[in-house]
Amino acid sequence: MEFYKSDKYEVGDIVFTTIGTRLFSQISEASQCWCNHVGIIIGHDGSDYLVAESRVPLSTTTTLTRFIARSACHRFAIKRLKGGLDESQKKALIEQVPSRLHKLYHTGFNYDSSRQFCSKFVFDIYKHALSINVGDIESFSKLLSVNPNAKLTFWKFWFLGSIPWERKTVTPASLWHHPNLVLIDAKGVETSQPELAETL
Repeated sequence: MEFYKSDKYEVGDIVFTTIGTRLFSQISEASQCWCNHVGIIIGHDGSDYLVAESRVPLSTTTTLTRFIARSACHRFAIKRLKGGLDESQKKALIEQVPSRLHKLYHTGFNYDSSRQFCSKFVFDIYKHALSINVGDIESFSKLLSVNPNAKLTFWKFWFLGSIPWERKTVTPASLWHHPNLVLIDAKGVETSQPELAETL
């Protein structure tokens, strides 16, 4: 899969994918959402879009083609802030990226840590550049309590015996469901959102 046209997507568009490893599958199950990884489009290099992301082991940039190639069955969706962004807002987002690159990934998903994880990475870029929240900060207690089918045994094992219930985090699911983001493209993802047909 290759993306060439530089006018199809825009700086600030958020790319949602699904990583098939055990940890990320459990993230999807716990948050009851198909997506478990996100990145943000920061430009176009003349042949492909550029995506900034937090991934294991370090936050980095890659092409949209490579970003989606890592997704299970190449499933992806792209959402945009409702109403779009002007050029000054896009510039502000881009300016947030360099200082957030080459940061260690936080496998404990602690929002208050200096380390990064994918949804925190995108959430904080929007928050600090534009004072706009594109997701929700919530505790593990709230996240897991709304899902009676969450596999607590896995999370107890992951956190070495004790789930940090009061730890704050932000999930890809909270970005996906956020009402201020509208769907502009998707492949292999079931969605009933009307925005897709209106914008393609």
